Amino acid sequence: MADRLEYSPRWRTEGYRQLMLKELQPFEVAVSDAELAELEDRIHRTRWGGDFGGDDWSFGTNGVYLRELADYWLYGYDWRKTEAAINAYPNFRMEIRDIPIHFMWIKGKGPSPKPLILTHGWPWTFWDYRKLIGPLSDPAAHGGDPRDAFDLVIPSLPGYGFSGPAANGIAFWEIADLWAELMTALGYASFGAAGSDWGAFVTAQLGHKYADRVFGVHFPLMLPLDALSGGGGVDPALYSDTEQEWLAANLRFRADGYGYALLQKTRPRTHSFSANDSPVGLLAWIVEKRRSWSDCSGEVESRFSKDDLLDTAMIYWVTQSFGTAARLYYETTNRPWIASHDRSPVVEAPVAVPVFPKEVMHMPRKWAQQYYNLKRWTSMSNGGHFAPMEQPQAMIADLRAFFADCAPPQTP
Repeated sequence: MADRLEYSPRWRTEGYRQLMLKELQPFEVAVSDAELAELEDRIHRTRWGGDFGGDDWSFGTNGVYLRELADYWLYGYDWRKTEAAINAYPNFRMEIRDIPIHFMWIKGKGPSPKPLILTHGWPWTFWDYRKLIGPLSDPAAHGGDPRDAFDLVIPSLPGYGFSGPAANGIAFWEIADLWAELMTALGYASFGAAGSDWGAFVTAQLGHKYADRVFGVHFPLMLPLDALSGGGGVDPALYSDTEQEWLAANLRFRADGYGYALLQKTRPRTHSFSANDSPVGLLAWIVEKRRSWSDCSGEVESRFSKDDLLDTAMIYWVTQSFGTAARLYYETTNRPWIASHDRSPVVEAPVAVPVFPKEVMHMPRKWAQQYYNLKRWTSMSNGGHFAPMEQPQAMIADLRAFFADCAPPQTP
């Protein structure tokens, strides 16, 4: 991108908003029959290879289960059903700083819906929020209070899914700038934000840089904003006696579960060629993460159906976005995060943290109270890294409770 996005008072002007709205285009997912036929042919021609050390999950994706999934992909899965479900919601694309951004925009049904932008991560897609859409946008239709309604904006990260490939030099903090501009274009002077994985970083950055606009941020993954770009990390002494298992689990994840990130933050293109060429290879990469990072006790289908897993693989496959998605790791870790202010707390917008026991990393509460303007801390009984899919009802309840107490900031 030619120049770094910067927040400007002009974003609040009606003239600027109208100019941006000219870039707003309705969007429909429409994968051709030829593309689906080619996919089927590639799955049929998979070279499975042999197993060198026991076909279980200890070496990575289980080959027996992967074959089962591939067979279902061929003979049971219906992409057209998923395509229709996505298209049942209002989808749009808007070009922001020369990047086509895809997003769903669902207007809330209630007396005064609050705008809320939901940001996904990797290996996620925007579609991982589908279980939250109805209850959050139309609570009365789902047994809730219409006063809890939200206007939902659910974008695909740049380089992910149906958003265009990101230009070089876009890390999560630039994505936060894009989201601020998107929300301005949609007419929201202030808004709430929530996210997981990369979405947690984007959301925390919104709460750091745009606290004058963002009336609350909600994320389950806690990390310093400079954690991936050379920051000093968190002092282990801040972990309480009851949080020592978190510290041990963090160390285990770094030792045993972080190999994907080392590859993607150093040589993201290398693996992208194989994932872009082999649908089963792409699926293997995604399924292993879903199993390892969820609260599934080793049974991935206790949290995700076969259709759920294949929906994710399909969105990456039909958009050929595995490589551009992986590049976000490189862009973030090879440039320093630069604070927008030196005040404390670092994230000044009100913060809610739902603590899921099987999240991949946990920070101590004492640290969170120092780093964030922490207003809500909820210890969940179940759930892992993919909470909107694993524990949607817990997420819905926590989002409603937190944002019910958040007042939009005053804007000039």
